[in-house]
Amino acid sequence: HMTVSKLWCLDSMSNKLNVLSLDKNKKTKNSNGNMKNYLTEDVRETLTIGNLCNNASFSQEHAIFLGNPTDVALLEQLANFEMPDIRNTVQKVQELPFNSKRKLMATKILNPVDNKCTVYVKGAFERILEYSTSYLKSKGKKTEKLTEAQKATINECANSMASEGLRVLGFAKLTLSDSSTPLTEDLIKDLTFTGLIGMNDPPRPNVKFAIEQLLQGGVHIIMITGDSENTAVNIAKQIGIPVIDPKLSVLSGDKLDEMSDDQLANVIDHVNIFARATPEHKLNIVRALRKRGDVVAMTGDGVNDAPALKLSDIGVSMGRIGTDVAKEASDMVLTDDDFSTILTAIEEGKGIFNNIQNFLTFQLSTSVAALSLVALSTAFKLPNPLNAMQILWINILMDGPPAQSLGVEPVDHEVMKKPPRKRTDKILTHDVMKRLLTTAACIIVGTVYIFVKEMAEDGKVTARDTTMTFTCFVFFDMFNALACRHNTKSIFEIGFFTNKMFNYAVGLSLLGQMCAIYIPFFQSIFKTEKLGISDILLLLLISSSVFIVDELRKLWTRKKNEEDSTYFSNV
Repeated sequence: HMTVSKLWCLDSMSNKLNVLSLDKNKKTKNSNGNMKNYLTEDVRETLTIGNLCNNASFSQEHAIFLGNPTDVALLEQLANFEMPDIRNTVQKVQELPFNSKRKLMATKILNPVDNKCTVYVKGAFERILEYSTSYLKSKGKKTEKLTEAQKATINECANSMASEGLRVLGFAKLTLSDSSTPLTEDLIKDLTFTGLIGMNDPPRPNVKFAIEQLLQGGVHIIMITGDSENTAVNIAKQIGIPVIDPKLSVLSGDKLDEMSDDQLANVIDHVNIFARATPEHKLNIVRALRKRGDVVAMTGDGVNDAPALKLSDIGVSMGRIGTDVAKEASDMVLTDDDFSTILTAIEEGKGIFNNIQNFLTFQLSTSVAALSLVALSTAFKLPNPLNAMQILWINILMDGPPAQSLGVEPVDHEVMKKPPRKRTDKILTHDVMKRLLTTAACIIVGTVYIFVKEMAEDGKVTARDTTMTFTCFVFFDMFNALACRHNTKSIFEIGFFTNKMFNYAVGLSLLGQMCAIYIPFFQSIFKTEKLGISDILLLLLISSSVFIVDELRKLWTRKKNEEDSTYFSNV
C-alpha cells in the first residue's frame, strides 16, 4: 500500500530545508504537535494540487479509495491535515492526462468568484522544476522568482528522497490571464512551484526471496521503471537486484533514446535497471532481448504496457490493478499481483519439464525393451517369450497408472538452481537417450536370462516359462518406474512416500499382476501358472538390477556435478 512519507516546501520554516516526515501510520515523526500546525500556505497548496490532479474515487461499499496507488495515497493524506476532498465543489474545465513522454498531468479549474482559471500540475519533479520560474511563499499567497540556487536546493532534496527509495512528485500551478486559453502541453511553462511529495511504496516481503531464487536459477532480472535513477537504485537494493556500479547497471530513458537495437543488445548484459523509461522503451528492450535469443517474460499493468506484453514470449499482467487491455495482451495474469507467483510458475514449469523427461524415459525404455525381446526372439528363431495377452497387459501397465503418476511427481525446489534451457534444447537430450537405452538394456538382459534359464530346463516353452518371463518384465517395469521418479536424486533422498499417486499406481499394478498369475480365471486368459515364493524372490532380485544401475548412475552424476561446481567456483 503506497503512502505519503515526506512533504517538502521551499519557503516553510523560515526558508530552511524542511521535510515533514510521516511514518507508516501517517503520524508526524519527531513531533508531538497537531498536523494542522504544519499547514502553511505552500503545504496547503501542494496538498490541494494533489487533490485536484487526481482520478481516484471513493468506494462507499468498501469505504476505501480506489484507483491509481499514487492518487489514493494523496487523497488519504488530506484527512491527516483535516482537509476535505474538494473535487466535487469545483468546476473542472479541462484535463491534460498523464503520459509517459511529458511525465506530468494538469487540471484546469475555474474559480467562480473572479471567473479566472488556474492550471494545477503534478508530475516528475525534474519536469515540474524545469517548467517553474517562481515559487509560493509559506505565508499569504505571494510568489517569488525561483533562482538557480533554489532550484539546486530543490533538486538536492528530491534526490535525497529518491535515494531513500521514495517516488518523488513535484507540484506547481499557473494562473491564466485569459480563461479561454485551452489547456495544452505548450501552456505548461512559467509555473509557480509549491512543493515536493515523496511516496513510499514498500515492496512485499517475499519479493526479495523470489528474486534471489530467480537469480540463482540464472534468470536475468531487469527493472524497467518510470521513477528516477536514485529511486530505482534504492528499490533495486531493497529487493535484491544486484547493482555493482550504478554507472554500468543503470540506464536512463534519455540515454536509451540515443541507442540502436544492436547497441542496446550489447549493453543489456550488465544493465539491471532502466530508469525514467517509457512504454516505447519497454518495447525496445523486449525487442533487443528477443533479438539476442533470450526468452523474455514481461510484467505490466497499464494500457501502454500492452505492446511490450504482446511482443514478449510471456506477457504477465496484474490481476487487481491491471487494465483490461493489459490482461488481454498478456499470456498470464497474476490474480494476487504478487511477483513471487512468477517464481512459483517458473518452478512449476521446470518441474513439469523434468517430469515429462522422466515419463518419456520410462515409456521409451519399456517400449524399446519389449520390442527388442520380440525382435531378438524372431532374429534367433526362438519361441516368443511373451504371448499377445501378456504384451497387451504390459502395454496397459506402461501407458497406465505408473506412467501417469510420474507426471504428477512433486516439483523439486532445487530445479531453480539449474540455469534456464535454451530455445533450441530438446526434451530427448543426449543424457536422456543414454539413460533410457541403459535402462532398456538392463531389462532386456534380465528378462532374456530368465526366459533362457527356464526354457533350458526342458527345452521347450511352457506356461511356467512365459509366466516367469512375463512377471520378470512387469517387475522390471515397476522398478524402472521407481528409478524414473527423479533424474539425479536418489529415491532415498526424495522419499518413497512423497508421491502418493505413484505408490497407489504401483501397488495396484502389482496386485493386478498377482491376480494374473494366481487367480484361475485370469490364468486361463494370460496362459500363466502359479509361482512359488522362491520364484518371486528370484524375480525381484533380478529385476531390481535396473533400479540399482540407475541409482549408481545418479550417484556418479551427482559426484560429477559437485566436482564441476567446485572447479568453477575455484576459477
